[in-house]
Amino acid sequence: MMPRRPTRLTCPTTLIIIAGALAAAAGWLLPTRAGAQMAPPETGLRINWEVRNRFRLFREERDFQIHVETLRAGRILTSEQTLEAQSEGRGWARNTVARLCIDPTGHVNEPCTRDGVKESYLTPTEHAVTVRLTGPVPVGAVCAWTFNDGDGPRQSTVDCAEPINFRARYGRPTNATVDLSTGGEPPQRLSTAIEVRDLFIAGLGDSIASGEGNPDRAVALADEGFCFQSYFGGPGSQYYRPSRARYKGSRACEGGDTSAAGLRAWQALGAQWFNAACHRSLYSYQTRAAIALAAMYPHVAVTYLPLACTGATISDGLFGSQRARECLFTRNSMTCTGTVPGQIGELREALAAARRRDPNRQLDLVLLSIGANDIDFSGLVADVTVNSTTERTLFRRSGVLGSLDDSRSTLQHDLPQRFVRLREAVKPLVGGDLSRVIFTTYGNPALANGAPCPGGPAGFDIHPSFNADPARLQRVTAFVEREFLPQLKNLAECQGGILCRDPNADRMTFVESHQAAFADHGFCARAATDPEFDRQCFSAQGDSFTSDIVAASSQPLTCGRGASEFRAYLPRARWIRDANDSYFTAMTYPQGVSNSVLPADIHDATWGVLSAVYGGAIHPTAEGHAAMADAALPAMTSVLGLVGAESPVTSEPLPITPR
Repeated sequence: MMPRRPTRLTCPTTLIIIAGALAAAAGWLLPTRAGAQMAPPETGLRINWEVRNRFRLFREERDFQIHVETLRAGRILTSEQTLEAQSEGRGWARNTVARLCIDPTGHVNEPCTRDGVKESYLTPTEHAVTVRLTGPVPVGAVCAWTFNDGDGPRQSTVDCAEPINFRARYGRPTNATVDLSTGGEPPQRLSTAIEVRDLFIAGLGDSIASGEGNPDRAVALADEGFCFQSYFGGPGSQYYRPSRARYKGSRACEGGDTSAAGLRAWQALGAQWFNAACHRSLYSYQTRAAIALAAMYPHVAVTYLPLACTGATISDGLFGSQRARECLFTRNSMTCTGTVPGQIGELREALAAARRRDPNRQLDLVLLSIGANDIDFSGLVADVTVNSTTERTLFRRSGVLGSLDDSRSTLQHDLPQRFVRLREAVKPLVGGDLSRVIFTTYGNPALANGAPCPGGPAGFDIHPSFNADPARLQRVTAFVEREFLPQLKNLAECQGGILCRDPNADRMTFVESHQAAFADHGFCARAATDPEFDRQCFSAQGDSFTSDIVAASSQPLTCGRGASEFRAYLPRARWIRDANDSYFTAMTYPQGVSNSVLPADIHDATWGVLSAVYGGAIHPTAEGHAAMADAALPAMTSVLGLVGAESPVTSEPLPITPR
């Protein structure tokens, strides 16, 4: 039997879109279908309605529906793992990223054409809604539907098994009434109010908030090697690692293309991001939580504004501008912004623009993770992993290597003052109530099975100078666990000696429940269930790559397999990307760095170090982000008061018309 198609509602002034069937989210995490309106017990009938394509960043409903379907099983982590299997490790976002209401430069498309209809993204005036009658609907029953939002009724009479599609006016209720008639039963009338709640949610923060390490479309790898040469040159300074697929230039160090044109050709074959300048990714926990919120609640639409940027600190990133991480490359052009505006300023401008169109538009939630770059966590990572004396000297002089003493001083003295300024700036944007700021903290990246990772070259042998020094690693792990993470909680919750002007209004909603899970999934975690490529080709002894440069030029991996077989988005025991993962997934050529460490050309081994430090090493995988989203989502629904919300439905018999 062919599926029934939704019926167009008769209305000359409203465009009706014929689309999809009712979807619901189920499982322990997801509540009973919020769109289901309970009918009186004597009939068992109810009016059920939902907003279609209600995650408004997506232009096409098919991209939203894959999340609705996979979230039926429960958690966001389960959804991510299902989507990873369905995509065979290539990732669900690789196609969705081209169908968004925000362009790759970060500009909101106003208007945005969603499922064939032009809409204002920040200030919607209507939403696509599907309505249907559910319960024991008699076969052959006829339903006369009436929808009235105050501008006159719109009517349609259809078989009661048919769903109705219409566009509901935003900001006012639409009264929906259905008169059900059957041959042998008294006529029955049911009615309910349809009123969409459009939630405006912004994402702010650093690389954890942006999704660093998880490009929407991972870099395509070649099976052949690509030559790198140490900054100081000399015998034995060359080595080979997998190249980018389809690169036509010389892969050898001698005679390689060192021109600007060669760099552009190389970069055009890089990973693709939702936003390259900030390494924003759809895999970010903030985006995944916002998608799940929309999937959970059929009466809600989510207008989501992601502004987080990798490398951001409170001063440079939230308030002030910061360096762009990468240029935006397409087949025919290159766009280099150089700097990225401060996120709080961008949010203020977006909110002001929305209020010019709709004075009642409010910011409902801010999702936030910040603080790691303030204490120079990437510098601590570099200090742990860069082991060669030559490279350590170079990067210490240029400020790439951090120190625990400096990080500890910033944590104790500077970060509390920066949080004071942050509160003062964000508080007016959320109506004076900072509980609407969902502060999701970090997981400790260096734990596995509840114990610190041991260190060593495993997972870091992508660069000859890398070797996670055990002693330095233990000190940094202890600092993160005992000092940094507890102080972040104090700062967000106005406790532990942190003074806030009004603790009741200044306390952010703090999320930390994911930390226990991360304690078993740090960068060193391995399991028999890891992808076969990882188990065969990423050596636990740190000898994954061919050392003979003649052999390595054609086969850089000692396992004998091609690097093109690596899949960035498959379930793994580790939820933290190591340096090898970072190279194989993103292979970031750093541009947002100071000139003192900027690579001379694409064969300069310097960028191999910087690619790991600034390109996603020691950042959550897509699974890690999904676990963080699972932790953030209950806090979001609680603050928004969404749990258990329903619209009432009434039922009454129709008066019998005398014949």
